[in-house]
Order: sequence, then structure tokens, then C-alpha cells
Amino acid sequence: MKTTELIQQIQKKKSFLCIGLDVDLNKIPQHLLKEEDPIFAFNKAIIDATHHLCVSYKPNTAFYEAYGLKGWKALEKTINYLNEKHPEIFTIADAKRGDIGNTSTMYAKAFFEDLAFDSVTVAPYMGKDSVEPFLAFEDKHTILLALTSNQGAFDFQTKTVDGKELYKQVLETSKTWKNSKNLMYVVGATKAEYLADIRKIIPNSFLLVPGVGAQGGNLQDVCKYGMNAHVGLLINSSRGIIYASNNEDFAQVAASKAAELQQEMQTILSK
Repeated sequence: MKTTELIQQIQKKKSFLCIGLDVDLNKIPQHLLKEEDPIFAFNKAIIDATHHLCVSYKPNTAFYEAYGLKGWKALEKTINYLNEKHPEIFTIADAKRGDIGNTSTMYAKAFFEDLAFDSVTVAPYMGKDSVEPFLAFEDKHTILLALTSNQGAFDFQTKTVDGKELYKQVLETSKTWKNSKNLMYVVGATKAEYLADIRKIIPNSFLLVPGVGAQGGNLQDVCKYGMNAHVGLLINSSRGIIYASNNEDFAQVAASKAAELQQEMQTILSK
């Protein structure tokens, strides 16, 4: 998917919401466990109820890999369903991959060719030769971990090295990599106060922003400091939407929670 197509969806739906599909069989409604594929049944219900309210879905692959082959099959069925029924929606494989050379190429093939995701999250710690194999894929996007929302982010990401915070060096260096136009970046919502500085370095890039909702991030603050002329934000909410109810009405309640965020986004966009 081209960036322009994502921007068109944001304008059409008046939403920049990304819904995380992090399926835990211990948390989904119990009646779904009777289904042949409970994970896919849960995802399908969420997608059917919320697709008009969001522009992106983000399965975290760990929640599928944990269930072995049946989990991977459920992920494959989920992405195939999205690509068939809602090809306009931007899909993110939250896999946090990153290794050198041919290994990264194989990771990229797995998510971009075999599973046909639009994007994948990648860790930058091993440098450009671990990221450029992902960037080589036309009309696919690599979402680089820049400044994350977890407490451990302060262990390395905000440390000053040669007079500059490490996450800023990651941002600046990544702009020099081949096909860097295909880069997006992860910036946690709990780090909203850093967004103004981040936008000075990457003013035009899309930012994937997790942490709104259950992790305490504030949508208004993220938009105040992080929004650009094309919005440039994908605000992810996972638990706050998909686990809002564990009863048989779970999909309808999820849609209600998604609608609340979409309405807030619409209000922000109309200003």
C-alpha cells in the first residue's frame, strides 16, 4: 500500500485508529473456545464490527506464535480475510524483527510476500544492514522502533551518547539508509512530550503510536505534538478495544469503544 492510499483512508473515515489484534485465549469470550479456530473467530468478529472505524489492524505475532502451528494458521487466515474483504486497510505485522543480511531478507519475505502484510515492525539495534532488506520491498513499509512506551525504554533509548539521545541518533541515521522513504516509526504515547523533538527530525514520516488507553497515553497530547499536515499518526489501541467485554456482545462493545476514539479523532481533525 502506498502512503497516499493510507492518507486517503484517514481522510475518508476521519480516523487514524489502529486496532491491535493481540489474541489471548485466556481472555477471549469462553463461548468462542467451542469454535474450530477460536483465534480467527475472535478476530473476524472484531474486524466485522470495527473495520469502518479504523484504518489499520496490528496483530502482534507473539500472540499467534505462542500457539504453534494453529496460531500461525489463524494469523494467516486473519490477514487473508483482511486483504480479501478490506484491502484498503493498512496491515501491520508487529513482529519486531531485525537481523543481518539474508536473515532479514527472509523475515521480509515471510511477512511481505507469504503473508502479504503492508508493513512490519523492526528493531534498529543491528543497524542498516538489518533494516535495508525490509526497505527494499516496493510499496511496503518498515516501522522502526524509535522510542517505545515501556519503562525499560530509559535503559538505552534516552541515554545521551556524544551529546545526543540515542533515539535521536537512530532517527537521524535511519534517514540515510537506502529507500528510507519506506520508513515509519514507533513512538510510544506515554512519551508524548518527546514528539516535538522527534518531528524536528522526521517531520513527514508516519508514526505508529501504541500506549493510548490501557497504558495511560493521552490522545490529545500525542496529536498536539505529533500530528503533521497529513496527520502522520496511527494511534494503536489493543486491550482497551478488543477486551472491553468478554461476553457474547464483545464485538459490539469493541465497536463502541473504537467509535469513542474515532469520534475524538474526528473532532481533532475538524479543528
